[in-house]
Amino acid sequence: MRKGTLFVITAPSGAGKTTLIDIVLRSLDTIEFSVSCTTRSRRKGEIDGKDYHFINVNTFQKVRRAGGFLEWARVFDDYYGTPKKETEKILEEGKDIILDIDVQGASQIRKKKKDAVFIFILPPDYKTLTKRLEKRRSDPKAEIGKRLMTARKDAKEFRKFDYIVVNDKVEKAAKELKGIFFAERAKVSRCFQAAARIVKTFQ
Repeated sequence: MRKGTLFVITAPSGAGKTTLIDIVLRSLDTIEFSVSCTTRSRRKGEIDGKDYHFINVNTFQKVRRAGGFLEWARVFDDYYGTPKKETEKILEEGKDIILDIDVQGASQIRKKKKDAVFIFILPPDYKTLTKRLEKRRSDPKAEIGKRLMTARKDAKEFRKFDYIVVNDKVEKAAKELKGIFFAERAKVSRCFQAAARIVKTFQ
């Protein structure tokens, strides 16, 4: 059985990353979503254990000091981290897993997981990103300002990623994202053993 592939998906806040990930999760089999831990407050409609594991700062720091996170970062005033044990278990079961993390977290994963696949989601332009954040109405104006400043910096990191998906139209972007998953699953390095077994029957 092949080991699962780690897909790291990153985007500036408001680029539509969550929507695209939801579509992929509904469309593809043998794929899991890595539920991150966070110290931020739960937003309307979010479910603990599904969207995030909502924990307090003391608990987060305790897990961090024990080496329980594959990656972690402080984003604005809150902490986010990927549970290490949970992620490794899913990969060993042969399932692919999606990490929805920021640029800081992606940088940490890049040093630890050389075979991970890194995907960057971009909005069609800065103006569209601004409109999306304002339309979301989940953050106060000052928070939106901070997110836009961070987005300017994060967007410049696209060169470090394996793939770029521009989320102009959701259907088109989701199709491109799914195409990346299919292409990576078909790489010789990922399905070598299965192919070798087939070739053996030719002898």
